[in-house]
Amino acid sequence: MKIVCIIFCLSVFNLLAMAQVLDSADVPVPRADKKSQIAHEQLLEKAKKGKIDVYFEGDSITRRWGTSDEKYKSFLENWQKNFFGWNAADFGWGGDTTQNIIWRLKNGELDNVNPKIIVLLAGTNNVGNKTPEGDINPKAENIAKGIKTILDICRQKAPKATIILMGIFPRNDNMAVMPLINKINENIAKFADGKKIKFLNINNKMADKDGKLFPGITVSDGLHLDVGGYQVWADSLKPIFKKILGKPAKEDHAPPPTGEPNVPNN
Repeated sequence: MKIVCIIFCLSVFNLLAMAQVLDSADVPVPRADKKSQIAHEQLLEKAKKGKIDVYFEGDSITRRWGTSDEKYKSFLENWQKNFFGWNAADFGWGGDTTQNIIWRLKNGELDNVNPKIIVLLAGTNNVGNKTPEGDINPKAENIAKGIKTILDICRQKAPKATIILMGIFPRNDNMAVMPLINKINENIAKFADGKKIKFLNINNKMADKDGKLFPGITVSDGLHLDVGGYQVWADSLKPIFKKILGKPAKEDHAPPPTGEPNVPNN
């Protein structure tokens, strides 16, 4: 009986330890769904094409801006209006947590790209839309640790790049998460040195003091940006781009945008 109890206790301990590792925001975790796996292969190919001076990394908020998906056509038009001539390429993927972004970067999506600027927006999928319970500091520190790991990988793989680290945008699908978002932003602001890593928090341009997004900033889900939100983001980025890259050229050599993979429902 004692042996059975010991084995059971060890099994529970191992499961709890595994859950803790998987919940750590700085651990690389691949996406298991077929669309994400195909998208990774597409982004690996994209990284080898054209010339990329500005590399956008993130989740769906980033991805929708520079995708070829027909339903986001107006977002791509906004992207091209603002960034054409700076050789900007979008490497965001929908639904990614910091763990998923870490895995993608560790598995080739930034290899040999050598951008001059990296724009990083990550962490909102770690926050989620559930009301935080108890002390928010441990969760904020964990998510900040995941973002720090992404920064470290970017510095390693693209040492000459200036990284623009975005503060996590407000999400109005549950206003109760705003204290957590604000705490994460407070933590990750400390990673910036003002030179190779610049922290850019534009939430006061998107939302009121309580984090309530202004009309026209977001689509109906209260999370993803509409054209108005993307324009606010672009207006905040362009002065930095001009300072580092100069005025946009008359030609653009970035690889063409990619879209959501077509996977049959079987």
